Amino acid sequence: MTAASIAIVAIGRNEGERLKACLRSLPADAHRIYVDSGSTDGSVAFAEGQGVTVVTLPPATRFTAALARNAGLAEAGELEFVQFLDGDCALDPAWLDRAVAALRADPALAVVFGRRRERFPERSVYNRMCDDEWNVPVGEAAACGGDALFRRAAIAGVGGYNPDLIAGEEPDLCLRMRQQGWRVRRIDAEMTLHDAAMTHIRQWWRRSERSGHAFAEHVQRHGAKADPVWRQQVRSILAWGVALPLVVLAAGLVLGWWAAGLVALLYPFQVARIARRMQRGRGYDRGFALRYAHFLVLGKFAQAKGMLGYHAKRLTGRRSTLIEYKGAEPVA
Repeated sequence: MTAASIAIVAIGRNEGERLKACLRSLPADAHRIYVDSGSTDGSVAFAEGQGVTVVTLPPATRFTAALARNAGLAEAGELEFVQFLDGDCALDPAWLDRAVAALRADPALAVVFGRRRERFPERSVYNRMCDDEWNVPVGEAAACGGDALFRRAAIAGVGGYNPDLIAGEEPDLCLRMRQQGWRVRRIDAEMTLHDAAMTHIRQWWRRSERSGHAFAEHVQRHGAKADPVWRQQVRSILAWGVALPLVVLAAGLVLGWWAAGLVALLYPFQVARIARRMQRGRGYDRGFALRYAHFLVLGKFAQAKGMLGYHAKRLTGRRSTLIEYKGAEPVA
């Protein structure tokens, strides 16, 4: 690896022990940057003690991951490549060599990403669902996630991340880069270990609410040019999280609650359909497939809350604020 050509930008807010694991995983001979968004858990002091360049966003800042990544990009200077990762992720030691080789082999690639895995998928169904979510197909992709190696010229050429977005900043960025002719690729390589630390349904609900907000804002901003998968997600949220509940209510008021019950049976039928598809297509056991499908369907209500909340704020001229699902991590 040519460390002199790479800047590594980690971002975080009160990640505690997760941030320690993150920073310890970074190669010492690369330009390591940590951007902190108002942590109160000693993150800044730890990063400085590791010899990492620290950028602290002002306390009055409207914190977003996009804003933090842009601050890290500015600190990276003119280096050829920039590796972004979240402060709850640890970098695989072989990743940078594989990723740099892929970018150098194809000058049209703006960004490559690999396999992000959950560190503790066995601790909760929510963690295991995240691990499945990260496992996207190898090959050309519409967008990357928070962990990825970028060609600096590509990301700088579109003005970096949109700092106004509280979520969904990567699909927005990748769409703008692809519109300029760049490509995005998932490569067959281990990349990061992520610690979702999601053990309670309240956390899962908040994360689902945030995703609904992100889907809605992306489609609102980009219209017909928006990521087709995200447009489909908005349609699905509208159908299962908004329209069908209204139909259930209308059936109950007009025909009686027996009719509402019959219409509502569409939900368990959908759970069963998704579970069967997961068993056949992904090889999951019946128990996990049913739990996964249950939360996917239930999540439409949380996503609808996020989507409707976004549009309510947009129409009333209010700015969205962060939707966080983690609390501060204790530091040993």
